[in-house]
Amino acid sequence: MTTVSVSVVICAHTERRWDDTLAAVGSVRAQTHAAKELIVVVDHNRSLYERLKSALPDATVVENREHQGLSGGKNTGIAMASGQVVAFLDDDAVADANWLKFMIDSYGEPGVVGVGGLTLPNWDTQRPSWFPEEFDWVIGCTYIGMPTQREPVRNLLGGNASFRREVFEKVGGFKSGIGRAQGKRPLGCEETEFCIRLNQQLPGAVLLFDNRATIWHRVGAERSRFGYYRSRCYAEGLSKAMVTRSVGANDGLSSERHYTANTLPRGVVRGLADTFHGDGTGLGRAGAIVAGLATVTAGYGVGVLRGITQRPR
Repeated sequence: MTTVSVSVVICAHTERRWDDTLAAVGSVRAQTHAAKELIVVVDHNRSLYERLKSALPDATVVENREHQGLSGGKNTGIAMASGQVVAFLDDDAVADANWLKFMIDSYGEPGVVGVGGLTLPNWDTQRPSWFPEEFDWVIGCTYIGMPTQREPVRNLLGGNASFRREVFEKVGGFKSGIGRAQGKRPLGCEETEFCIRLNQQLPGAVLLFDNRATIWHRVGAERSRFGYYRSRCYAEGLSKAMVTRSVGANDGLSSERHYTANTLPRGVVRGLADTFHGDGTGLGRAGAIVAGLATVTAGYGVGVLRGITQRPR
């Protein structure tokens, strides 16, 4: 599958991530499997667009042509892409040199229409001792509960994902109103909704997690604080409610049920066991798991009620 062409899309939105965005672009340029094209989509920020347009003459730099937010930015990139596969990389992440090579290799598996990889945290500060790895999705990274080797999954993580371009022609793009936008609340799940919708409309299609396709996602100091952890958990609950309104609760919460019933209780037990064996930080991790689950649940409940009250009579 080495002849498969890949368009890489990076969505940028703020000049505060200038150095991060350039580092992400540099990691794409250094791939052992060269991308056919690099598309940088700027989300309704004219100043950033002009700076990147000037700084990246060898890339296609465009402005988001849809509603403000990550979904619109990704859809704009998809519309510009000409590769057989469209890959997405966060603007504050850097990819391993073999990232695209391993992604493309996995498209040789039967029925595979999408491939995602391993996302590891790159902390600006030391990892907080209380921060449970079961909740690394809070910082956009692979978390305990996900596969540890190549394996089919329900959905991919949006900052390290790729899809056959033809899939978007069949099922549409990312849905506006889900995922990050101009508001301050750190919403997400636009890729979750898309992947579930893809599976509903294309039965038998395979989304594959490949742990060899690795990127490192920068985690700024502000994301290491408990206040961010709590707000991100609440926003995740709101986002899950939006997803279930779009694709139904049965499919929309299938993975979450297993994660809640199996992964999180084991994490609490592990934290308490660490405490019993002399690691005082284990109690903090166990407590953070309980607090995180409660906060996600509260956000989901509010999101469900909000959907009911906003439903047309």
